[in-house]
Parts: sequence; structure tokens; C-alpha cells
Amino acid sequence: MNKAQLVEAIADKMGGRQQAADAVDHVLDAIVRAVVAGERVSVTGFGSFEKVDRPARYARNPQTGERVRVKKTSVPRFRAGQGFKDLVSGSKKLPRGGEVSVKKAPKGSLTGGASATVKKAAAKKTTKAAAKKTTAAAKKTTAKKTTATAKKTAAKKAPAKKATAKKAPAKKSTARKTTAKATARKR
Repeated sequence: MNKAQLVEAIADKMGGRQQAADAVDHVLDAIVRAVVAGERVSVTGFGSFEKVDRPARYARNPQTGERVRVKKTSVPRFRAGQGFKDLVSGSKKLPRGGEVSVKKAPKGSLTGGASATVKKAAAKKTTKAAAKKTTAAAKKTTAKKTTATAKKTAAKKAPAKKATAKKAPAKKSTARKTTAKATARKR
């Protein structure tokens, strides 16, 4: 399907061919501008577009077999979302109604343009990192408190353990007598 066919496919739902053409143009323009700027464009359930840097490398000329130096460059990359992958692989069936049931974006995530989405994602990452640090600090504090409590409990229980340890040899000697009797019977 090319761009004209895409416009024709959505023209009925958009209210006309011109409105569909404008919508497709605006969406593609927004995606291209964001990726060129180095931002990541994610469409929930469909996929994500991003700019990827390729380092300088050596390649081989297929006609001559000669080694050729290739300069560093940036290329666009598309990664399909899980909903799209499931539909293509056949693990989920495509609905007959005409609209694909991909997951909708969270409420409010589509406002403010692509840069706002990227900023929100960066803020989430920062928040997650701060939460991880806080959780790690809390775990350390809890571990220290638990260790201190365990030491106090162990100190309190220590005399009780010694008393039980004295009773244990009596049980062993009973076990030895029983084993000795069993061995004597076998002979």
C-alpha cells in the first residue's frame, strides 16, 4: 500500500479525501520532524520510531570484493509494538469491523505534541531512578534494623539454646543404645 492508497483507505472515516490526505501528511510530518530532532516517537500498540547512530566501519564492495570505509551516519529505526506483532504473527485475530484494536495511549499522553511525550518519558525515567534509589536506601535501613533486631533476639535466646544443647546428648545416647540393640539382634 502506498500513500495514495492509505489516504483512500481512511477517506471514508475522515469525511473526505482531502481531510484524509491532510491528516496523513500531518502525522508523517510530525513523526519525521521528531525523529530528525533525535526524539523517540511511540505510538502505543503500533510501534516506535527513533534515530540511531551507526559508527564508522569497513564494508565490502560486492562487485570488486575491495574493502571500503563507510562513514559514521544516523538512520531511522522502527520497532513494532507488541499489539502489532501479535496481529502479524497470527496469535491475535484481526477484527472484522475495520478498526484494529490496539491499546489506546494513556489519558493525557497525546497532548502537547511529540516533545511533551518525550519530556514526560524522561520525567518518568527520572522518577523511576529516584524511586529505585529511595527503595535501595530503605532496604539498607530495613536490613540494618533487622540485623540489629536479630542480634538482640539472638542474645536473648542464647541461654535457652545452651540449655537445649545440654539435653541433646541424652537423646543421642538413647539413639546409640537403640542402634546397638538393633545391631545385636541382627547377629
